[in-house]
Amino acid sequence: MSTPERDLIVGGQAVIEGVMMRTPNAYAIAVRKADGTIVNTAARLPKWSDKYPILKLPVLRGGAVLVQSMGLGIKALNYSANEAFADEEAKEVKVALSPAVIEGEGDFAGLTGAVPGLFPVPTQERSKDELKKGTTAAAAGSIVFALIFNVLLFVAAPLLLTNALFIAAGWATAPAATAPATPGQVDTPGAVAEPADEAWYTNAWSTVRTYLHPVRPSVAFNLIDGLIRMTFFLIMIFSFSLLKDIRRVFQYHGAEHKTVFTWEAGLPLTVDNARPQPRQHPRCGTSFLMVVMLVAIVLFSIIKFDSLLLNFLIRLALMPVVAGLSYEIIRLSAKKESSWFFKLMTRPGVWLQNITTQEPDDKQLEVAIEALKESLKLEPSTGEPLPAPLS
Repeated sequence: MSTPERDLIVGGQAVIEGVMMRTPNAYAIAVRKADGTIVNTAARLPKWSDKYPILKLPVLRGGAVLVQSMGLGIKALNYSANEAFADEEAKEVKVALSPAVIEGEGDFAGLTGAVPGLFPVPTQERSKDELKKGTTAAAAGSIVFALIFNVLLFVAAPLLLTNALFIAAGWATAPAATAPATPGQVDTPGAVAEPADEAWYTNAWSTVRTYLHPVRPSVAFNLIDGLIRMTFFLIMIFSFSLLKDIRRVFQYHGAEHKTVFTWEAGLPLTVDNARPQPRQHPRCGTSFLMVVMLVAIVLFSIIKFDSLLLNFLIRLALMPVVAGLSYEIIRLSAKKESSWFFKLMTRPGVWLQNITTQEPDDKQLEVAIEALKESLKLEPSTGEPLPAPLS
């Protein structure tokens, strides 16, 4: 295989009983069915930047890549769920919540990592025609679900908790407490108001209002906000790792990394060559999350308001900007993976992969290798006939 072909940067994602591999121009999904056979599907990826040249601009291209990657990831999860459970009797409609935080390493020209959260994946057997018709609707519904979940857990909750913490710790000025007047009482200058008996819900609401008194975000505020967000993320990841089914997905995540390392080392794509490779990859999507947190701390400290609602809304509005800036930082630093900056940015993600990846067996490596091989077949440099792009 020629050197230019070996220079292709590949990435992937672990799915249910399988792996999705992505090359710059195509993707492939390989899944092991219950009977032990491996099935796959592959297609070229559409070039959004060719249709919309504005998406070639820095920052904007990062947001476009993440949106495309999230949609592709959900399609891969739906395909794998349909194939993995195709041989089971559909006794009832089931929905499995699958973590989106297991996205694999991005290629920085097509990051396959998604925002952390849960995606509902149907596990009931469906026909091929039904799957094809419902793919777009399922992907759209899953994206909406994931965005709402992520906004509540990783934007709203950290903001509210940090605000309350600053009030409770005295790091911000709390609103002055005022004693309500007793019915029929006439205010007299210099008189001391007698506290009136209040219902418990009135006291509770007064306390809530006190802790939600808007605090103008500072660097320290956003640092604590980011730490709370990362804590939520780590708790979620660790909780997932305790589930047997999710551990298998983490094993496929490890198989995907080992396969990518094999390709990058210029070795033939075989199980024997993939087995000794590391399962922690510096370009994994988990490394991207650390950069996102750091960029958010800086950006949210510059653009801020004396209103909880406005601070919440500006965080939502700036999410694409944060993602785009983070993408550019990772993309720039990844050009020299031996640089100290790249190692610093990716080190926390590598540590986290001790949880999000597990040692795969040979059968799982076979699946990951087949996915990469099928994806490489669709690269223009291979000379293979190209199918129609994915719609």
